[in-house]
Amino acid sequence: MITTMAKQRVGRAVPRLTPLAAAAMLLVAFPAHAELTITPTLLVSEIWTDNVNLTDDASAYSDLITQVSPGITVLNRSRRLTVDATAQVHAFAFLHGDDRRNLADPAVIGQTIDTANTQRSYRGSLRGELARDLFFIDASASRGQQSISAFGPRASNDMYSNRNRTEIDTWSISPYLMHRFGNAAQGTLRYTRDSVGGGDALGYRGTGGDSFLASLASGTGFRTVGWGVNYTRQELGGAEYGDSSNESLSTNLRYIVSQRLSLLANAGYDRYQYEGLGGGDQGANWSLGFAWSPSLRTNLQMTLGRHFYGTTGTLAAVHRSRSTSWNISYDDVVTTSRQQFLLPSTINTAGLLDSMFATAYPDPAERQRVVAAYIQANGLPPSLTDSVNYLSNRFIRQKSLRASVAYRRGYSNAVVSLYATRSNALSNQESDSPLLGSQQGSLNDNVQQQGFDASYTYRLSSRSNVTAGYDVSKNESTSREYEDYQRTLRVGVTRTFGDLRAALDLRRRSGSLGRWYADGASAGGTFTEHALVASVSMKF
Repeated sequence: MITTMAKQRVGRAVPRLTPLAAAAMLLVAFPAHAELTITPTLLVSEIWTDNVNLTDDASAYSDLITQVSPGITVLNRSRRLTVDATAQVHAFAFLHGDDRRNLADPAVIGQTIDTANTQRSYRGSLRGELARDLFFIDASASRGQQSISAFGPRASNDMYSNRNRTEIDTWSISPYLMHRFGNAAQGTLRYTRDSVGGGDALGYRGTGGDSFLASLASGTGFRTVGWGVNYTRQELGGAEYGDSSNESLSTNLRYIVSQRLSLLANAGYDRYQYEGLGGGDQGANWSLGFAWSPSLRTNLQMTLGRHFYGTTGTLAAVHRSRSTSWNISYDDVVTTSRQQFLLPSTINTAGLLDSMFATAYPDPAERQRVVAAYIQANGLPPSLTDSVNYLSNRFIRQKSLRASVAYRRGYSNAVVSLYATRSNALSNQESDSPLLGSQQGSLNDNVQQQGFDASYTYRLSSRSNVTAGYDVSKNESTSREYEDYQRTLRVGVTRTFGDLRAALDLRRRSGSLGRWYADGASAGGTFTEHALVASVSMKF
C-alpha cells in the first residue's frame, strides 16, 4: 500500500494529541475543583564551546551559541485531578553559522544531519477521577533527545549538537476501573494505548502498543495473609519491522509475621512472541522473599526466584536520617527500549529528596513545592545519571543495580549515585540490522554499563551558591570486546534576584567517539570539549 508523506504526518500527529485532549476534557469537567497554576518561563543562554560536534581534535571547531528557550509549566492539585506538565521551545543561533555542524560522519552509527535550529521538548502527566471511586484515567506525553548508541557522547543539555542523539516522542493514555468488594477484595481493569516514535529514519522502529491488565487483590478483611492475582497482555505493532506480544499471569502471597516483618511468595507464567528467527520464549516463574521495616525511616525488601531465562532476584532498600536519604535497588527483568522511554528507570532527584524532607514536611503538596524550590536554588540535576537507555528494537534481559544518597547539612548539599547494568539480548539481531547495519549487528548482544555521578552545592548566602559536579561512565560490548568511556566535570555559581536566576558554568567533557568502519571494526578516536555557559532564567 502506498501512503503519502502528508497523510503519514497527520496520522502521527492525531494520536499524539490524545493525552492532551483527555487533559482538556478533565479540566472542563471539574472547573469548580481545579487548582490550576500556569507559569510561563524563559531561559536565555550564551554558550561558548571549542567543540560543537563533540568530535576529534582534527575536526573540532569553536563557536558562540545563543539559546533562547521560552516555556510553560502547568500544575493542578485537587482530589479528582492531578496535572504536572512542562514544555519548552529551544531556538539556537550560531555566530559562525551551522553548516559545519551538519557534516556527516559515515563512521558514526545513526549519524544525524541537517539538525534543526529550533527544537521542542515537553513532559507531562495527568491523573483524573471521572466517576467517584470507580472510573479513572492516566495520561502522559513526552518529547526529548535520547542517545542513539550506548557508545559515544551521551545526550545531554547541549541540545545544539547532533552527535549520537535523536528526538523521541512518547504518549500514553490509560482508562481503568477500580471496584471494592466490601473488605474482601479490590479489582482493577485497565486498558492502555501508547506510542513511541521518532527514530524511523535511523532504523529504530516506531511502535504502538495496546495493553490490558486485570487484577484482583485482597482487601482489609485479610489481616494476616494478603493475596493477589494479575493478568497482563501487550500487543506491539511495528509499522515496518513486524509485530510482537507478551503475556503474563502471576499470583502472589504475603504473610504478615509481625508489624515489621512479612514473608513474600510469587508464582506465574510468562510468554514473549517477537518477529524473526526463534519466535519467542515462555516459561514458569517463582520467587520467595521478605519485607522488613525495622523503623519508620528504614524499609528493606528482597526476593529470589527463577524465570525461564535464569535465576532472578530483586532488592529495594530505603533509609533516611535527619541529613541523608539512601536508596538502593536491584532488578532483573525482560524489557525493551520503548518500555524504558515510557517508564524511565532513572532515579529522580525530586523523589530522592522527597523522602529526606518527609519528616519536616509531612503534607505531600507542601513537600513537593519545597523540594522543587530546593532543586532550583541548589542547581541540582532533575535526574541522576543512571539513564542507560539507547535505541534498540530487541527484547533484552536487563540486570540493574542502583545506589544513591542525598546529603543536606549546614551550608552543604550533595547528591551521589552509582549504577551498574548488564543487558543481554533475547531476540535475534535481525530487528536491529536497519539501526546498526549488518556488520555491527552483534554490538548490542551483551552490553555492560557502569557509572558514577556526584554533585555538590555550597550555599554562600541565601541567594548565592557554588556548584560542582563530576560524572564518569564505562560502557562495554562484551560480544565485540569494545569499551567506551565518558567523563564530565562541571563547576559553576548561581545567584537569584527575586524571580530571576543567573548562572555561570564551566564544563569539560571527554570520552570515546563511538565510531565504526564499514567492515565492523572500531574506528577509535576520542574527543575533548571545554565550554562556558552564562544563563538567565525567569518564572513569570
